[in-house]
Amino acid sequence: MLSDITLGQYLPGNSVLHRMDPRVKLILTFACIVFIFVAGNLWSLLCMVALVAGGMLLSGVPVGQYLKSLRAIIVIVVFTSVLNLFYGNGDLLLKIGVMEIRTGGVLNSIFIAIRIITLILFSAILTFTTSPTQLTDAMERIMKPLTVFHIKVHEIAMMMTIALRFVPTLLEETDKIMSAQKARGADMESGGLVQRAKALIPILIPLFVSSFRRAYDLAMAMECRCYHGGEGRTKMKSLHITGLDIYSCCVTAVFFAAVILLNLFLPGLF
Repeated sequence: MLSDITLGQYLPGNSVLHRMDPRVKLILTFACIVFIFVAGNLWSLLCMVALVAGGMLLSGVPVGQYLKSLRAIIVIVVFTSVLNLFYGNGDLLLKIGVMEIRTGGVLNSIFIAIRIITLILFSAILTFTTSPTQLTDAMERIMKPLTVFHIKVHEIAMMMTIALRFVPTLLEETDKIMSAQKARGADMESGGLVQRAKALIPILIPLFVSSFRRAYDLAMAMECRCYHGGEGRTKMKSLHITGLDIYSCCVTAVFFAAVILLNLFLPGLF
């Protein structure tokens, strides 16, 4: 299960999305996430599904990688969908005690599942096609107006990117520790909830020690390289908005307009 978590992983490539400006990709990703929740009926949500499907094709990343990222949250999707089965109107399909499953609840469950999956896929497209360095530069450039209020934008962007970058590393470290403990005879899969919680202690303690050691080594490496934040530092690569970025914004805006129109003209469809 830990190997299925792809948050923070970057897959190098030369696709259309890899060549886009990271600032544009970051802004469009946040806008798409907002419009996923703006979509108020099934047809408007399908517009966002079509948009994310196009992004997956243009990213050049194998579909298996996206499916791998979904396997990690399948439990959350199923649990949320089951809960929403009992909320909705319409014809009665099944009655379990005082709980009723109606057609509206089934549609609502499907709608929520599609929304969560689409949300994860949009986030995966961003991380798969944008390196941590590009994300740092993009966030710093976008938040640059906050420097007027004496907010250390560079440090904030650096911390966020380092945290995202170390997610795969810590997951890999956790998997190694679990394998080592199992090789020593540790039983983590049998017993009750309390016993399983106690079995996690030999995993969590080495993981925390390793995490603090990595953080200390990183801090020492940055200090040895005379890192003092963003003040007075120049950029190795300059970011430029190209025609590809403008075209991507226009295409995305068309999908956003379609979502709004479908919400207005088909309010009672879902």
